[in-house]
Amino acid sequence: MPEFQYIARELSGREVTGLLTAGSEQEAVNSLAGKSLFPTRIALAEAEVRQQQSVGKRVAPKHLAIVYSQLADLLSSGVPLLKSLEILEQQASKPAVAAVLQVVREQVADGTRLADAMRQHPKVFGELSISMVRAGEEGGFLEDALKRIAIFTEHHEDLKNRVLGAMAYPLFLMAACIVIVTGILIFLVPKFAPIFERLAERGELPLATVLLLSGSDMLQKYGIWIVAGFVLLGIWLFNYMKTEEGRLRIDGVRLRLKGLGPIVRSLAISRFCRILGTLLKNGVPILQSLRIAKDATGNRVLSGAISVAAENISAGKSLARPLGSSGHFPREVVEMIAVGEEANNLEQVLLNIAENMEQRTYRELDLFVKLLEPLMLLVMGMVILFIMIALLLPVFMATGAMG
Repeated sequence: MPEFQYIARELSGREVTGLLTAGSEQEAVNSLAGKSLFPTRIALAEAEVRQQQSVGKRVAPKHLAIVYSQLADLLSSGVPLLKSLEILEQQASKPAVAAVLQVVREQVADGTRLADAMRQHPKVFGELSISMVRAGEEGGFLEDALKRIAIFTEHHEDLKNRVLGAMAYPLFLMAACIVIVTGILIFLVPKFAPIFERLAERGELPLATVLLLSGSDMLQKYGIWIVAGFVLLGIWLFNYMKTEEGRLRIDGVRLRLKGLGPIVRSLAISRFCRILGTLLKNGVPILQSLRIAKDATGNRVLSGAISVAAENISAGKSLARPLGSSGHFPREVVEMIAVGEEANNLEQVLLNIAENMEQRTYRELDLFVKLLEPLMLLVMGMVILFIMIALLLPVFMATGAMG
């Protein structure tokens, strides 16, 4: 229970201070009243405040994966759950992890089930982990469930890091190109403007140079307004993406993007298959598994198609048919799911689909990045070449006329 720091007065009027443990502030007030003390100030102790601040913070998945793995190892070795949580709390390298484990341990000590204690920290523990822990507690295979959560979390983080790592260099090239071209237009091109005045007066300035000078002049005069416009557009887009309509539209665009769309689709479907297969393998009911897995796709369009499939399941129909009729799932995936349903080993089929799709998507992503990098370098070179030609062509023309 939390600790409260108080300042109170006795019946004689003498002021006293101290600490007391209570379930809530009101309980603390009642406890003081029972001792004939009248509180003038009562608040959570500093240590408790720091703990609550730590509990409110998010915990990186890689740290959670370590917690799941170590907890599974301790339980497998015969260490009781409470003692295992205490050991992990003491060994935690991150204050946020230690704070969460302390609260979870206290709740479990009070008789709360581990899954229910985890559910009270939605910023830390995901629905997938909670459902698998609940299934492990009910089925008597908690250690195995925790080990699978750890493996899944590590796998998911590895996938995310590979995608981000693959896109980092192309994004860097794009940012570098924008910065270089903007710098040239604002600082370099204006220095050439007086040289071209005579050619401009005679109407002999090349079109490329006219366009370049116009762009440079526009950036110098309206650069702040252009940046402000992009910032406002970004804010509007950010807020629009928070709405259901905005998310649905943006997710639809992501699936239709040339080159990148099929990769986004494959990653989302493989994530859905892996989560659904993992949940089913851990004994979570299929309707609950579908609800968790559809939210894990990260795409509203695919989530909608999975919701329709879930309705079919609740009506006693198959999963494969509505997924196929949605048009968002590849035919081979639908066929494999249908075979898995008929053979009554859907969970293993889903995990195999996820593994195969991820391997294929890795190759597609690597190829996409390998093609994107030279393409961006080519675009960058063409832009720089255009600027150089636009700057040097009038000089050559003037030199030729003088000759």
